[in-house]
Amino acid sequence: MASTTQKGRCDTVFNLMKRGCQSDLVENPTVHVTMPSDHETNTQVTPGKVSVQLRPGSEANFMLKVRPLEKYPVDLYYLVDVSASMHNNIEKLNSVGFALSKKMENISLDFRLGFGSYVDKTVSPYISIHPGRIHNQCSDYNLDCMPPHGYIHVLSLTDNIAEFRNAVNKQKISGNIDTPEGGFDAMLQAAVCQSHIGWRKEAKRLLLVMTDQTSHLALDSKLAGIVIPHDGNCHLKDNVYIKATSMEHPSLGQLSEKLIDNNINVIFAVQGSQFHWYKDLLPLLPGTVARQIESQAANLNDLVVEAYQKLISEVKIQVDNQIQGLHFNITAICPDGSIKTGMEGCKNVGYNKEVLFNVSVTMKGCHTSGGRKYVMLKPIGFNETAIVNVQQSCACQYGDSTGHKGVWADETSDSKQSPCSDSDCSSNRDTLPSEKCRQHQDQPICSGQGNCIDGKCFCYKNKLGKVYGKYCEMDDFSCPYHQGNLCSGNGECEGGKCKCFAGWEGDRCECSSQSAKHCLNSKGQICSGRGKCVCGKCECTDPRSFGRFCEYCPTCNKACEENWNCVQCYHSNNASQVILDQCTTSCSYLLHYIDNTSDCFSGRNYFRVFSIIFIVTFLIGLLVVLIIRQIILQGSSNKVKSSSDYRVSTTKKMPLPRKRLAAQTLQREKKPKLQPLKLEEERDPDFSHFFDTSHVRVFCYRTSLPA
Repeated sequence: MASTTQKGRCDTVFNLMKRGCQSDLVENPTVHVTMPSDHETNTQVTPGKVSVQLRPGSEANFMLKVRPLEKYPVDLYYLVDVSASMHNNIEKLNSVGFALSKKMENISLDFRLGFGSYVDKTVSPYISIHPGRIHNQCSDYNLDCMPPHGYIHVLSLTDNIAEFRNAVNKQKISGNIDTPEGGFDAMLQAAVCQSHIGWRKEAKRLLLVMTDQTSHLALDSKLAGIVIPHDGNCHLKDNVYIKATSMEHPSLGQLSEKLIDNNINVIFAVQGSQFHWYKDLLPLLPGTVARQIESQAANLNDLVVEAYQKLISEVKIQVDNQIQGLHFNITAICPDGSIKTGMEGCKNVGYNKEVLFNVSVTMKGCHTSGGRKYVMLKPIGFNETAIVNVQQSCACQYGDSTGHKGVWADETSDSKQSPCSDSDCSSNRDTLPSEKCRQHQDQPICSGQGNCIDGKCFCYKNKLGKVYGKYCEMDDFSCPYHQGNLCSGNGECEGGKCKCFAGWEGDRCECSSQSAKHCLNSKGQICSGRGKCVCGKCECTDPRSFGRFCEYCPTCNKACEENWNCVQCYHSNNASQVILDQCTTSCSYLLHYIDNTSDCFSGRNYFRVFSIIFIVTFLIGLLVVLIIRQIILQGSSNKVKSSSDYRVSTTKKMPLPRKRLAAQTLQREKKPKLQPLKLEEERDPDFSHFFDTSHVRVFCYRTSLPA
């Protein structure tokens, strides 16, 4: 059959042997399911591991058992809305701890409590950013409120009830502006920050959300200009959520995914009319229940017990880490004999009652290159899963390496011997420690976005996009976009930040690394030292400058002044070698332009000479003015003194005549009519010397009598 086509080599075993094929060369992969023979470690979900071998068009079936245990350990974390309207409910929490622990003794042998608070994103329009209210949103009501916050983890899970009551007693209310709160933001952090909260792997995990208002959804964040999708990771620093103002609220799908992945059951304890809003969300959030709080939370203890019993009595199952080309059909057989679908599950299942799930795996075709793949069957709210190892037979073994055969033999038998090399069979050795799934020691396993199985990360599926990478550290949705492309299409998204390919830079990888050369001026300076280069264009940081290279700056120092130290370096004849070496280092960009600096020297010399001449001229002029002023003042003083002496001597020599005195007496007695007479028209020769008519206008009056 050497010349036979590929299609001609595929037929039934009978026909191939009839056409001359030897029986030992005919490959006929069988479909079978292998259960582990060793002791099961799971107590609620069995079997814990299943190996399935499939070929295209085949189907395999197996049974999965789920049995809820009685008095299972319980972790209950209170996540409380601490806005002002919840004041009475917070006070009620002080008496909850002890009474609830007593009630839970009949349900669980090991019960722990924790506490956290939330309000909303600390930006406008969610809170008031007025300086007088930003730290105390209740200042208008004369109340002392704590600053608003997205989420604060107050107390890790503990069995010390007194410690829980003390933490609640110290809790103060806060406030915000709009009606909805940031509950989903806080819920996601409480679910994924497992080490902070203290969630135990072996415990039933309950998240009790107490509120009286609805929660913001993902797109609401755009009201505050927040457009980066939530990455689904833990962002607590000193127990405070630090990404509230930079990441969107999580979507319902993302929140549901994280709750299921971390085995969290949610109890919505809602007061008021918003209870129906949360009740409508239950089909979208598997493993959650909603209960209504009575006035002042009087029924809070009974509410928790009732909700827990309802959650523990519901058994549903979900398929995680789906493989392309495989289809899972799951049917639940309930203890009462009814048959439901896997996601519908069974209700009112009592303790130690088994729920059987018939799992059918069908392989439609080959969409991968083959090899070991994992699928997880996860009962919602349980901390145990069943791992299904699927081996797809998509190619003939003939001609393949023995390593591939070794892997195959290892999967279908319990033999400890393996003919394959270490490079091909490394995954068949003992399970690698989970530390192999950490990119760094301080980061979560598989970056919090996948499961670690046999030392390898298997990333969660995400409705927002693809999660990938050795440590599930990369995705194609959480980084900033530019012109409609993630990281401008010039980089990969890693940890919410763009990791640019070679030759690109910028927070969105939108700038070519070669673009920086377009910002160099003639001296080799970037933007003339007055700006920064952004994608090949200068953005002037000095408000006084402008121009393509920020080279124009009328009020800045001139070039000679800016580079004077470097000019002196190269024109100093007496400088030591050390100084010259320093000049070479600090002024290297002027090496090719130093020949043109003679103008700096001549300019500086001209200015110096001009300054000296100006100062000397000014001083000489000032001295001349002072001398002339002194001469003028001295001459005026002498003239006034001589005039005064002359007037005094004249007055002493000329007494008034008697006739004139008699006429003046008669004039006073008769009071004749006075007539004005200008001095220039008629002057008395005896008195004319008293008046200087060039300076003073004098009017004299004469009587009608003769003089």
